[in-house]
Amino acid sequence: MKRVPGLIAAALLVVIDQLTKFFAARHLSGGPCVLIPGVLELRYVENHGAAFGILPGKQWFFILLTVVMLIAFLVIYLRQNEESRPLPLNLALIGLIGGAAGNLIDRVYFHFVRDFIYFRLIDFPVFNVADICVTVSAVIFIIYVLFFGDDEKAEDRQGKGKSHE
Repeated sequence: MKRVPGLIAAALLVVIDQLTKFFAARHLSGGPCVLIPGVLELRYVENHGAAFGILPGKQWFFILLTVVMLIAFLVIYLRQNEESRPLPLNLALIGLIGGAAGNLIDRVYFHFVRDFIYFRLIDFPVFNVADICVTVSAVIFIIYVLFFGDDEKAEDRQGKGKSHE
């Protein structure tokens, strides 16, 4: 029951992603909207590949890969004891679930992913809210594992050892 708020948060991320993509497709197809000249634009793009447009036309591969990853994230989220899983890992899993589901919907329904955020300043590839969720969540996960994961395991071992004394 305690996992429900996290799943609701992941669903909310999907709704936000899909709504922003809907409005981007509807209102940006006539051309970009410059928010900060030379820096940030909203520009509708249909991405038929993966990140940075790699492997165009391989939608079934990306759908299969995303379904497998989404199932893995859900299993990890649902099977672990929420009290023992630290907040950064909870947030990372929620973001990964929401982001993966958001782009999966596009791939299944449209056969491409709708992107619309463009940083002209660094000429970064156009991306969307689901991409932000996945990227930020992956960074949180990696930082946590690299810098804090061993501390948690050590505390668990110490805590278990103390309870047997």
